[in-house]
Amino acid sequence: MIERLEDLPAGVIGFETGGTLSAEDYRDVLLPALTGAAEAGEVRCVIVVPEFHGMTGGALWQDLRMGVEHLRAWKRIALVTDVEWMTHLTALFGWMTPGETRTFPLARRADAVAWVQDGD
Repeated sequence: MIERLEDLPAGVIGFETGGTLSAEDYRDVLLPALTGAAEAGEVRCVIVVPEFHGMTGGALWQDLRMGVEHLRAWKRIALVTDVEWMTHLTALFGWMTPGETRTFPLARRADAVAWVQDGD
């Protein structure tokens, strides 16, 4: 499940995940928001992951496709999580992600939002 975060500053989109991610989550929640942000000029995104229970094969495909469709629009992505393996993978492979990527612990969500919003 993916829910859109509504309490973010203008120009920042955000999502919180829970349970198992599906292709429908990407199609119905993520892709419309990302398309709108890309059409407005750039994607500044906060993703909050309190826990992770996996993703379906369709969700994995949508995830891979999502980064490529608006490649030049990605500006900053903050991953907010205490899931240790996600933090480690982001540190190892974040350079492959379009735009800048940084991880923050759940307790520093406000710092993540500020980082995504600021800077050029």
